[in-house]
Amino acid sequence: MDKVFLQSLIELLLEHVSEGVHVTDSGGYTLYYNTVAARIDGIRPEEAMGKHVLEMFPSLDGETSTILRALKGGDPVLTKEQSIRNMYGSPVFLESETIPLKSGGAVVGAVDITRNLTQVKQLAEKVVDLQSEVNAYRYSSQPGGEREQARYVLDDIVGRDIAVQEVKNRALRAARTNSPVLVSGETGTGKELLVQGIHNASPRRPGPFISQNCAALPASLMEGILFGTVKGSFTGAENRPGLVELADGGTLLLDEITCLDIELQSKLLRFIQDGFVRRIGDAKVRRVNVRIIASTNVEPREAVEKSLLRPDLYYRLNVVNLHLPPLRERREDILLLGKHFLKELNRRMGTEVKGLAAEVEMAFLRYDWPGNVRELRATIEGALNIAEGEYLELRHLPAYLLKRKPQPELNLQGMEGLALHQALARVERTLISQALAKAGNNISRTAKLLGIPRQTLQYKLQSMNLQNEKQ
Repeated sequence: MDKVFLQSLIELLLEHVSEGVHVTDSGGYTLYYNTVAARIDGIRPEEAMGKHVLEMFPSLDGETSTILRALKGGDPVLTKEQSIRNMYGSPVFLESETIPLKSGGAVVGAVDITRNLTQVKQLAEKVVDLQSEVNAYRYSSQPGGEREQARYVLDDIVGRDIAVQEVKNRALRAARTNSPVLVSGETGTGKELLVQGIHNASPRRPGPFISQNCAALPASLMEGILFGTVKGSFTGAENRPGLVELADGGTLLLDEITCLDIELQSKLLRFIQDGFVRRIGDAKVRRVNVRIIASTNVEPREAVEKSLLRPDLYYRLNVVNLHLPPLRERREDILLLGKHFLKELNRRMGTEVKGLAAEVEMAFLRYDWPGNVRELRATIEGALNIAEGEYLELRHLPAYLLKRKPQPELNLQGMEGLALHQALARVERTLISQALAKAGNNISRTAKLLGIPRQTLQYKLQSMNLQNEKQ
């Protein structure tokens, strides 16, 4: 293939990727610079060509430039977040991966692939600033006012299921203390609702309730968002309190805690242990009185085994452990929740649907609800948008929900006259007993056979008074 044609083809492809691509020779001088890189860095391509990387970014040096590090060491520099200034003095916040180019064992150049994080950083800082202003206004102008962020109480958690009732009871008892809490459960099971309920049942209710999703921002941003910054600590940094300080006197929920950078988990652990926070770049420490509650949709012990959660942080957070079971494990609550959401949504949407048709109830009971309570509510809301008549019918439901999986035959002998929740409880007890026998009373194997978390199985065994050997 003609070299000129091949070069043109490669350049055409690189101009249509979504990342910035910056190629240098072995000395760090620019050979190629696509339009996305120019847009991210704020440097025109014609000015970048032939320039040294330190001319383009004078805020860097031989140690902080990922390109020069890759050229010097011959190893890739992966997923590096940087806050720098370009040759015009403009701030740039980006994430880069830098790969050395080798020929015959010698480093002949480097490729830097970048993604723009500047807008994400600015938006995150604006959110924190707004949160700070809102808190300052409420506490100076409206002392003792109701906190809008924590709307739910524990009674808002609907369910007859024994495991759910136990979680609510434990949460109510835990609300009286200041100990950390670790809440686990699949997506959509209502973890934040439970945490808000704990906050509102606690002496901290008059204080702030702040929630932060740890998966929403890159690691370097999260540290400043959580712990704050001081002016000059890095390029573009301002004096800004973090969410930990903003939650002083109240509760801070760290959702998806397993997505928090491992090094940042260490800093969080130190704060939980001693109660002092140090902003980035600050010599001063501040005493902060905040209750930390973390939540995760990954089983906590599994998260530790997969190095998603530091063992020491796990043990510190797991002082109080609350697990919300998925909806498929609390089927007696499906119709109860369905009627609850129907009533709530009728009021909110101005509709007047009286109930669920019998075939809809059967479809709901057969479905596994992978999105849990959130999916159930969304399904009813969607059906109400197109419903006609007094009842929700099958034609109002999404097609995927109506695909019935083959079901094993159940022995219903002796269940005549039982209420639905009683019959379901009896079937559940039978299935658990059979699985226990098959697994030789081993809890972990039994949980795997049933396809439920070990913790959920232990709740059920205790509530049913089933004999077992915990191994």
